[in-house]
Amino acid sequence: MVPFQEVLFEVQKVLQDAHPDLLPAFLSQLLEAQVFSAQYFQSLFQCVDPDLGDLTDVEDLARRLALPIWQKWDVSKEILFSALGDAEESQPDIASLSDSVLDVHQKPLQSESESFLSSQAFTKPNTAASALCAPLITSRSSDRPATLYHGINSPLKTRMELLQETAGNEDPVALDPQLLELIPDSLLQDLISYDFPNELDLDALCAELKEDHDQGEAAECPAPSNTESEQEKRPKRKRPAGERAPRKVPRLKRRKTDPPCTESPHPKSRVSDVSPPPLPQLVHVPLTIATALNSASLLPSSGAPALQIIQTINHLSPTVINSLVPVGPTYVLVSPQSVRPVPQLFPLSPADGAVAPPELSRTIIPMSSLSDSTSRSQPPSPVTPVSPTKDRTTQEDFTPTTPQSPVIPERVEDFIQQLKSHLRETCSLMQGGLRMDSHYIDTQLVQRKLVIRTGKNANKCLEKELVVLLDSERKKATVDRSHVFQNCGSKPKRLITVLGKAGTGKSTLIQRLALDWAAGGLPQFQFVFLVNCKILNLTSPNYSFKTLLFGLSTTPGCDDSEAVFKHVLSNPDKVLLVFDSFDDIGDLEGLLQSFATSVTESGYSVRQLFSGLFQKKILSGCTLLIATRPKDVLNQLLRKVDSILELCCFSPKDIESYTSNYFTDASKQESTLRKIQSQKYIFSLCSNPLLCRFTCFLMEHQDTDGYALPSTLTDLCQRVLVQHLELTAKEQGSKQDITELCKMAWEGFKTYSSLLSQDQEISKELLDCGINCEVLSSHTVCEESGKSQVTYFANLFMQNLLGALLLVQSKDINDRMLVAQTVLHHRKRKVLGEWQDVLQRFVIGSLYQKATPHWGGIPQSSSDAQAKRKAVEAHLKNLNPGELIPSRLLELFHCVYEASNAKLAKLLVKNLPDILSFCGAHLTMTDVYVVWHLLQHAKGLKRTFSIDMQDTCVPLSGLKELVALGCVTSFRAPTMDTIDLWEDLHHSSDELSLKNAVEKFTIDPFKASQLGHIENLVLLVQIHREKKLPMSDAEAGLEDGIPAVRHLHKLDYELGQQNGPGAFHKLTGILPALQSLQHLDLENNKIGDREAEKLAGVLHSLSSLKMLNLSQNCIGDAGVEKLAQALSAASSLQSLSLYGNLIADSGAENLASVLPAMKSLLDLDVKYNKFTDVGAKKLSAALKSSPGMKSLQMWNNCIPLGVFDHLRLQDPRIRAL
Repeated sequence: MVPFQEVLFEVQKVLQDAHPDLLPAFLSQLLEAQVFSAQYFQSLFQCVDPDLGDLTDVEDLARRLALPIWQKWDVSKEILFSALGDAEESQPDIASLSDSVLDVHQKPLQSESESFLSSQAFTKPNTAASALCAPLITSRSSDRPATLYHGINSPLKTRMELLQETAGNEDPVALDPQLLELIPDSLLQDLISYDFPNELDLDALCAELKEDHDQGEAAECPAPSNTESEQEKRPKRKRPAGERAPRKVPRLKRRKTDPPCTESPHPKSRVSDVSPPPLPQLVHVPLTIATALNSASLLPSSGAPALQIIQTINHLSPTVINSLVPVGPTYVLVSPQSVRPVPQLFPLSPADGAVAPPELSRTIIPMSSLSDSTSRSQPPSPVTPVSPTKDRTTQEDFTPTTPQSPVIPERVEDFIQQLKSHLRETCSLMQGGLRMDSHYIDTQLVQRKLVIRTGKNANKCLEKELVVLLDSERKKATVDRSHVFQNCGSKPKRLITVLGKAGTGKSTLIQRLALDWAAGGLPQFQFVFLVNCKILNLTSPNYSFKTLLFGLSTTPGCDDSEAVFKHVLSNPDKVLLVFDSFDDIGDLEGLLQSFATSVTESGYSVRQLFSGLFQKKILSGCTLLIATRPKDVLNQLLRKVDSILELCCFSPKDIESYTSNYFTDASKQESTLRKIQSQKYIFSLCSNPLLCRFTCFLMEHQDTDGYALPSTLTDLCQRVLVQHLELTAKEQGSKQDITELCKMAWEGFKTYSSLLSQDQEISKELLDCGINCEVLSSHTVCEESGKSQVTYFANLFMQNLLGALLLVQSKDINDRMLVAQTVLHHRKRKVLGEWQDVLQRFVIGSLYQKATPHWGGIPQSSSDAQAKRKAVEAHLKNLNPGELIPSRLLELFHCVYEASNAKLAKLLVKNLPDILSFCGAHLTMTDVYVVWHLLQHAKGLKRTFSIDMQDTCVPLSGLKELVALGCVTSFRAPTMDTIDLWEDLHHSSDELSLKNAVEKFTIDPFKASQLGHIENLVLLVQIHREKKLPMSDAEAGLEDGIPAVRHLHKLDYELGQQNGPGAFHKLTGILPALQSLQHLDLENNKIGDREAEKLAGVLHSLSSLKMLNLSQNCIGDAGVEKLAQALSAASSLQSLSLYGNLIADSGAENLASVLPAMKSLLDLDVKYNKFTDVGAKKLSAALKSSPGMKSLQMWNNCIPLGVFDHLRLQDPRIRAL
């Protein structure tokens, strides 16, 4: 994000340098763009700072205006840059303006109200002379050039000549030179720059100046005083609004004059304070802000009240925008706090009967007026109240107007209709030629959330991670397709990610969304552009943003692309850009560092264009939908995504619906579904929509009754490919050699790309064969150089299958190369996601397949295959599964299962560790079946295991199957999922299985890093105490309680400083039930003395406690006093840590008093507390009475080093660290 200081600098530049005519349009655009509300707009011009009691300067006004601009930078940056450009064009040449003051009256005055506002409220001559001259000023002479003067240093002769010439007097008038100098520069500029209908009475003017000067000289410049109080009462001059801080940019140099009165700067003021000079010198202020406020276009269109000008009493009252005028009446702008009716608040200082001009006092009662510190100390003067019925408009009287949507040009509307028609045509067919309206299954979407890691081991960089949802939580977090783009709260969804494994239907979902829009849904979007990353050359710098929209996306031909593109750029919030198959964008390293910055320039790669869109550098405000696989690239972009949706797999009901839709023959539907359900592995594979279609395709072309379904993924995909080749051979009359396709697939795998290289030549026959077999797909791309046809692999499974066939059957790849390229290794390599996982399964499955089909053209021999199998077996034998991370361990199970080899299965089970941890790996039904199938071999090997399934999202049916295994003696799973399992077994009246599941469940060691963990533990303890499930009666399987609660030995409470204190009372409420607890770690939760006292009240029930860690918990003497009384009864406590608390001498003395009674205590850590040598000596003396203790660590900065060294010499058990 752009730094705030840069935004502030640009806003200051606009406020000070822009022409008065340009600023109203600038602020109007910000108001219309909803950068700030009408109420906030009015609050910008409340010039009183409540902290300083004085006027805020221009920098403060700019800072308040810059804040909403910075917060909504994406919306307001174009408006700000446009205003800056206009300001630079309107800025006069300042090279010749050194030591001079610019004329502030450069906008023609059109009305009496504008003349009033310009001459009195903002230019502020503030003399009777100005009041005398103001009514005479009607219009500015069009033929008289503006003249610049040099303040009071202008020659008197010149001033006199110009004034007499302006007055129109033929006879010279003798004017007093001193009176001439009383005329302010700005007033003199007005007098010579305007045409007067009557002759100007210079005598009257000078008389008024003389009277004002005599009255103001005594009031404004009292005798110097050395007292600080008198100096603070003097009026102080602030930096004029036209000046800017010199540290930003160089400003015009002004000639300084020494003030006649001494002054003392205000301690809180941010600008230098200057006492008024003896002569009524005018401080010039640019009319930029004044003109903006006077603009009718800036008045709130929603009925918000207008601004009002109030006349103040005192001559030295502060004026608008930080200017100081020594004498005469001044006027201030008043902005109400709210548009709602409120009790009338009288101004502090307006004079009796003061009424603003009718043109400016539209409807609002002033909330308060502005005055200096002197007038604030006086009682408020009474004012004539404004009638609330006549002069104020309430909110009830206002009928809000609905903003009209911008008119869409006819050519743009024609393109939108063509785009909808094109999407209806191209998106109505799914893969395999199935129609969307008859075969689409609306699968569930689950809303995923991101959290910042907490706990004592959390990353200091506030790393975000996906919240792992329980099976029950996933059901509650489902999102309907129509709500994908619905905003959550006030923050709009602009960056949306859809996660799903290969084949789960991400592309189909995008087609369905496009059809919804084409049918009149998604009304918030005028344009929907679908970009398939598979077909793009992502690195070639040949594209512009316009080419991406109209050439690379799924769009029809556009007759007037310039007009449509211009409309797209002007309405970014009406644009939806979808990036499908985002995995093909490749490595994300450096992606966000190189981005496109222009929507008109060319020479960008697709990666740069995407990066510019993602970081809102181009087309800011549009909506991006990214479809990707969860393992590949998501983690690099998590912190910038607004919404993460996960596309679920088919449920058993969805599989049944898809099978019924696929077959028109009812008998075929029934027989196919019955055969699929009878084969557990194939049924679990059918939860993937693509693999479900593969299975139905096989059953479509086979005899249902006598056909045996495949038993592995490799076998399924190979049969589908063979069936397609046979059908294509019948159509073309010859069988094609797919060797070239295998080579292209392997080359694509090495670069993780589905796109066929343009350098690779492929025959038309082979291309047609690949498309007919649904191995390849083609797409027409319209680039600036012309149209071209691109070809890519249709899905990940077929591409990896062809690559695996090349590795297995080619003589050019030996056994070592095969093992090095595909098989699992101990060494951590770059995570490749499903690319690597699927290829490994296909390689192992193809090596051990009993009936390997001949693919034609690929050289093969039985001796090569035998050598490769031996190499794989040797590698797996030397592989230690206990050293693999959970995701790799799960992949090893899949590879061994694909081999369908009993020898490899037993070898794997034999080498498995006793604790199988799949924690963090997402377990699907296919994963569950593979693990369950291989663990069947454990019975013959007499192996038993404990399975950890925490944070795996394991479905309830899969959890039930794994828990029922005889070789599984214990398991860990999310507490709520386990309770759901118990309730399911209870409802099915399976008491034996329920008792078995209760006895196998364990939670030791228990780590609470989220609030839900503690809440689930509380529920578990409640079941343990009541011996029944929450919504059930007493259960026989729970008559002995829950062994997991009885046998909990270690508990780590890691909710952190934010959540730890609030949930600690829940923990203390269940501690008495944890009779076997030995290790209680409460470090760094900032529980304080109050919660420490609660802990002291339950410590007596923890008879087995050996280690208590209370470090860094803000525990002081009061908490230690209560803890000491309870610790004296802790007969088994061996280690106590109070490191980094607030224990002083009193607390140290309380610890010392109970230390000899703690016979089992071995180590005490009280480092970095607040006790001095007094407390240290008390502890040292108590240590002498505790011969069983091994160490006392008590160093802190409050203990003199000499005293500490002396204590250490007396007892070596005292340690610093």
